This record gives sequence, structure tokens and C-alpha cells, in this order.
Amino acid sequence: QVQLVESGGGLVQAGGSLRLSCAASGISFSDLALGWYRQAPGKQREWVASITSIGSTNYLSSVKGRFTISRDNAKNTVYLQMNSLKPEDTAVYYCNAVLRGVWSYWGKGTLITISS
Repeated sequence: QVQLVESGGGLVQAGGSLRLSCAASGISFSDLALGWYRQAPGKQREWVASITSIGSTNYLSSVKGRFTISRDNAKNTVYLQMNSLKPEDTAVYYCNAVLRGVWSYWGKGTLITISS
């Protein structure tokens, strides 16, 4: 059974930093393309960042330069380092894993609240 478990959410002041983690189990982690998405209140879920199985990264333009996605295949974990946080970054953040471009898995999400 595939499981993705996010952690690291919380409340932080604008300008602060947080690091999210997503631990995967039940799947061959090194073969996964991994991503972070977020859903703000009243809005649709949006893609934030992704990292391929070989480590290539891409970012939503509004987070580029502030967020960094990384992976540790030895720990079956993907991270999202978030710096210079803004109130508009407030959302539930979800981890996503895609295997061979076909099977997609989601975590349950972790809430990030940025106070101004």
C-alpha cells in the first residue's frame, strides 16, 4: 500500500521559513517523479514545484527563488524548503508522487498559515 505522509506545516510570520517533508512508503521511491501542490481557501489546487527521478526541478513562477524542492532517495523523502514566506502562500500543501507517468498518489496535506 502506497502512503505519502507530509509533515512540517504550521503557523509562521511573513518573511519566515518552513521546511515540509513528505515520506513515502510502499513504492519504489527512486523511480518517482515528485511534486508539491497547494490549495488555498476557496481556490483550486495548484502545482508548486516538482522534481524528476533524476533531480530536475521546476517551480511555479511566484515561488521561484523562494522555494526549493529536493529529494533524498535513501530516506524516501521529498522536501520543500520555503523561505521569505508571504501571506498568499497560506494553503494546504500536498505531496504528489507519479510512477512511470501513469500512477499518481497523494498525501493528505499539511496546513501552512502565514501571518502578516
